[in-house]
Amino acid sequence: MVMNGVWRSAFLALLTVGVVGIAAWLVFFSPVLGVRDIQVVGNAGLSAEQIRRAAEVAADKPLATVDVAEVEGRIGRIPQVESVTVSRAWPGTLRVEVVEREPVVVVPVGDRSALMDRHGMVAELRDVAPPTLPVLRVSRPGPADPATVAALTVITALPDNLARRVAEVLAPSAETVSLRLKDGRAIVWGGGDRPADKTRILVTLLKRPADTYDVSSPDVVTVK
Repeated sequence: MVMNGVWRSAFLALLTVGVVGIAAWLVFFSPVLGVRDIQVVGNAGLSAEQIRRAAEVAADKPLATVDVAEVEGRIGRIPQVESVTVSRAWPGTLRVEVVEREPVVVVPVGDRSALMDRHGMVAELRDVAPPTLPVLRVSRPGPADPATVAALTVITALPDNLARRVAEVLAPSAETVSLRLKDGRAIVWGGGDRPADKTRILVTLLKRPADTYDVSSPDVVTVK
């Protein structure tokens, strides 16, 4: 009886080890639970195929062994991608959720146009600038330039219907931002402080005919 119990225990132990081994093989080494599909969501300007190519994940690669952080890093190197999240959806789908950069200004670069997002990052270069985006005029455009940051703070603070009316954003410095509307009117904005107050006041002032609207000091505005 004792021997039978020992053999039974040994058999169950071996069976358990075998089941665990098979399960581990299925999950980590077998194509049975491999990548069958890379599902891309959130993309608009980028094609799903372009994102799949950047992911560099082979078909049938065991889903459990996919390093999602590495995949996120590869996709994140696409200039148009602001952020990306990669996750597993069993049994065989890799889900890629992207947020694309949304250009808010155009920066002239030689005879081409760089489309810049709200963070100061260039999403893409185009031969012809979109007519709906204002042109940014700064000395050193980029995410580390205070003047660029201030100008982007201003343009993103404006409501969409007003932002579409802006032709140029000029920022010789972070404290001297100004706007030129498509109808020729000028707006002296000043620094990037109190954007909500300045926007609210500006929307009201623009209903009055004038050439220049100075909201650099929201408490004492000037219309000329």
